[in-house]
Amino acid sequence: MKTYRYTDSPLEVHGLPFWNENHLLERLPAKTLESLKAENPSSGVLNLQKRCPGARICFRTNAKRFTVRMELETISPDVGMSIFACQAINVMIGPHKTARFAGLVNPPDYNTLTAQRTFSKSDETEDITLFLPRNEPVKNIEIEVDDDALVEAPTPYRYPPILFYGSSITEGGCCCRMTNVYNALISSDLDVDYYNYGFSGSARGEMALADCIADIPMSIFVYDYDHNAPTPEHLKKTHEPFFKRIREKNPDLPVIMISRPVYIGSEDADIRAEIIRETYENAKKAGDKNVYFIDGRKFFGDRGALCSCDDCHPNDLGFYLMAQAIEPTVKKILEENYGK
Repeated sequence: MKTYRYTDSPLEVHGLPFWNENHLLERLPAKTLESLKAENPSSGVLNLQKRCPGARICFRTNAKRFTVRMELETISPDVGMSIFACQAINVMIGPHKTARFAGLVNPPDYNTLTAQRTFSKSDETEDITLFLPRNEPVKNIEIEVDDDALVEAPTPYRYPPILFYGSSITEGGCCCRMTNVYNALISSDLDVDYYNYGFSGSARGEMALADCIADIPMSIFVYDYDHNAPTPEHLKKTHEPFFKRIREKNPDLPVIMISRPVYIGSEDADIRAEIIRETYENAKKAGDKNVYFIDGRKFFGDRGALCSCDDCHPNDLGFYLMAQAIEPTVKKILEENYGK
């Protein structure tokens, strides 16, 4: 048997924009962490960036069986989700657009930091995509195959990465597994790579994050941190400056602004949606032709009562409807800029 660690070629790590620079399973570089500490020393992003929702380990193999081993740095319960959603690797086999769910690699309980599972497939050479856990820093991942098995680099994504910045919803709460988050659904449907910069309760439009994001090559920037802004006043103070900081370095980058998903209408949600729309309208008035606004109050129609686990976070149906509402805009932008 031969074993590959997640750092070994020809395995590729996707979803972490600074991977090639630091080879760390983290979402932010050291210079951004220093800037963020100076701007907001109590920011939850400082710790949450160590977990990697949306990050994927990808390869191709003709192995008839392969074993995935995982070791986590930490493990703790999440009030809204199970181990399957929070601490499991999701294993997908096949092309990005039609990959089949093969199963999970998850600890058996909250006292165990390790997990292992062997998967079977045909001897056809196929793509394997391992979606990393949402909630925990990962210490190690290993792939084991027979000595005579072929292991090669994965099939490239059709389109360059989209970067999604936002709340715990962006991060993946509270669907049953990471492959069902709205950004992951869009990624698989359109064969587009992506970065998940959702930070639970903590992404609040900090300029340190805007500066970091502005330097990351991407095809589209999507931001929806509405839920994390503690007040409408905070959202108004930060939303347009955040956009302008991104725009300064990326004059032609398509930017999609999204207001929070709404299950039950409220005056607060209406005020926040209009603040985000104002950023969009101001950009349009200034001649910006690469901005888009999507109203989260319209995601669920008359199905709102079925779409959330707590009147805040989407369940799997909610994420599916979010993807259905957002994907047409993403598809249009990608096809216009990169071809069908």
